[in-house]
Amino acid sequence: MIIAIDGPSGAGKSTLGKMLAKELGLLYLDTGAMYRAAALAALKEGITLDDTEKLASIAENASIELVGDPDSLKVVLNGQDVSAEIRTLEVAQAASEVSTISEVRRIMVDHQREIGNRDNNGCVLEGRDIGSVVFPHADYKFFLTAKPEARALRRFAEDSAKGHSSTFEKTLEEINERDARDVSRADSPLTIAADAIVIDTSDLDLTEVFEQMLAKIREHRAETA
Repeated sequence: MIIAIDGPSGAGKSTLGKMLAKELGLLYLDTGAMYRAAALAALKEGITLDDTEKLASIAENASIELVGDPDSLKVVLNGQDVSAEIRTLEVAQAASEVSTISEVRRIMVDHQREIGNRDNNGCVLEGRDIGSVVFPHADYKFFLTAKPEARALRRFAEDSAKGHSSTFEKTLEEINERDARDVSRADSPLTIAADAIVIDTSDLDLTEVFEQMLAKIREHRAETA
């Protein structure tokens, strides 16, 4: 079973992806974490974000693995646990730029497919182009969205809880900038797959969204049984 979850930043993809993977006993794959790991590797090497050739080489040669269950997922870069390092604002911003590079995306998509097909039970993947590019024939496709203000409020609350200094206004600006990059990039832009189930999470809590997603999966399973 392949479950694809797409949507813009702050729509709840990661948390809900983990919840579904745990409930269904599937592998959880955070594709955004993979781009962050590639960006971190580039920063550690002192590679500028406009050097597409070297960035593609980093993506091709870096060993990026996601290990552990959904609740304790670790991101391992070249044998080192970088789960905390990739969550810094600097790496997040770098990853946003790195992910727009076509050569990098093609390499990462191949890697994501390889990991997704590795587990016989299947997996839950979340990102920006899972249902449209990475696994266009996924068994279930969800597109989670929310108003920019709602997503910025969630991200601001998360960052504040982690001790990151910022403001709601700055977070909203970053959300809008990320959205613009995601929908306008030439390769694999953020888009809603034709057969995706769209859920607006603006006024819903995570439990309500989770129950909706689980109900859709169970409903389809019953119809095809």
